[in-house]
Amino acid sequence: MFDIPYDAASALHIFAHDNMEGLQNAALLLGGQPWLTRTQRLMEDLRSSPVISRRAQREAIALHALLSLDHVHDDERPEAGYFAALDPEQPYVEEICLLADGLADAIAATMEHLKPSPQTVRQFCLREV
Repeated sequence: MFDIPYDAASALHIFAHDNMEGLQNAALLLGGQPWLTRTQRLMEDLRSSPVISRRAQREAIALHALLSLDHVHDDERPEAGYFAALDPEQPYVEEICLLADGLADAIAATMEHLKPSPQTVRQFCLREV
């Protein structure tokens, strides 16, 4: 459970809390142990503070990129190998798509209330195109 009062929680806090297990499972499937560790660190950052740090903003955007399969066509990246091992007929594929959409919405809603760095805004906006 997050240690943040519900009325102080951002959309990103709420989404992460409600989808913590699914986000971790998706990160492991799409990026292996390194991405699971990054996702767990992001969850811990969100769990422990009502303030979203720049690092947490960057990591949420990076997690969205992973869930959106941004790097699966780059054979130099490990994500390509993890993606190749997935079975597109399995129900987890639809769940990953739903998580990607929900995370995008949570990031966008949270950014409306934050004062993110221009680089963070640019990074997320470029992802949405």
